[in-house]
Amino acid sequence: MKKFRASLLAVFLLASVQACIANAILIPMDEAQKNHLKSYGLAFDALQRGGYLDWLLNYRGGSFLFPYEQYIHSECVVRGISFEVLSSAAVNAILTEIESPAVNMNVVRLEKSPRIAVYSPKGEFLKDETDAVITVLDYAEIPYTIIYDEEVVGEQLVKYDWLHLHHEDFTGQAGRHLRPESQLEADLQKITASKLGYANVTAMKLDVAKKIKGFCAGGGYLFAMCSGAETFDIALAADGVDISETMYDGDEVDPDAQSKLDFSKTLAFENFTMEPGYSRRFSDINTGWGDYWQRSNDFFSLFQFSAKWDIIPSLLTQNHEHAIREFIGQTTAFSKYVVKPAVLVLAENRRLNNVRYIYGELGRGHWTFYSGHDPEGTPGRWREPTDLNQHPNSPGYRLILNNVLFPSAKKKKQKT
Repeated sequence: MKKFRASLLAVFLLASVQACIANAILIPMDEAQKNHLKSYGLAFDALQRGGYLDWLLNYRGGSFLFPYEQYIHSECVVRGISFEVLSSAAVNAILTEIESPAVNMNVVRLEKSPRIAVYSPKGEFLKDETDAVITVLDYAEIPYTIIYDEEVVGEQLVKYDWLHLHHEDFTGQAGRHLRPESQLEADLQKITASKLGYANVTAMKLDVAKKIKGFCAGGGYLFAMCSGAETFDIALAADGVDISETMYDGDEVDPDAQSKLDFSKTLAFENFTMEPGYSRRFSDINTGWGDYWQRSNDFFSLFQFSAKWDIIPSLLTQNHEHAIREFIGQTTAFSKYVVKPAVLVLAENRRLNNVRYIYGELGRGHWTFYSGHDPEGTPGRWREPTDLNQHPNSPGYRLILNNVLFPSAKKKKQKT
């Protein structure tokens, strides 16, 4: 009987010790992390299951702190994510360190998973496997819905919290035929425009851009990359002005189009000059052609912000590296000379005099523009899909996933 009681006591003490030790799970996001990208997927999974977690801004690369669950423990193992099981004392020590005014750190509570939509052509033969956001969402196992013009025109954006635009052409010029599938997409878009009652694709794309702008102003989160960012603003500025050559919309371009652009309607850019229809570039917003093909060893830099005061830019720039290798796209980099004064620059290449990553607010919503096509793309082969199994720690892709989790952050009142 004494041996039995001793065994029960031992089991009870062991359980008590484990309960004490297993208070939280820390997913470090510094160089110790084996898979940064899948860590975001686990964070999203926890939120989708109704849980919560804390994002430790600037603590070990922007680490995630979860309440201890066996499920989270097991998923870390299955997904190949580095983690540490912490006691209450260890958690308190970390939080005390972060709260100190002497360090540039903060804690942001993540509470709810956003409903994610990707604006892209549909169908397996049209779905663009080189879209960086689709690539990383699939790799991180974060669910999303593909929508396109019919859904936007049909007022379906209200179903979502976060919307991504990639190398889309909102000017109605079929992407200027830089991609092999452009002609097929152009033909299908003409059919869609006619079906929806528009005179041409240009008119349809303008209406779509205006509805997306309304989605953002109403409280949505807009994330755009590559030509999706550039042509979105061009289309808004050209509202009511014919900027498309005859080969795109069937009539002549307005000879005074440039002088008629209304930059008050754009989100990020002003005073830009459009390029002629035969050019590979849409405008001088884009500074990224020419010798960018040879600049695979160049880097752009993330800005540092006060995590205690500038929470949003701090959240959007969380990373384990602050110098990110240059990568190209149809719109590779933004000219700093056409960025509106109120726009917040998050990353730039000072040597090349351009900006790569910018943020702003519109009404009750937020938007982020990130130039370039694929953060791990190879110069000369940027249309080929990237295998993120070869790049699980990509700092360039981390910026995308920062934006995916951004809507989950609990909003705090600004300190006074």
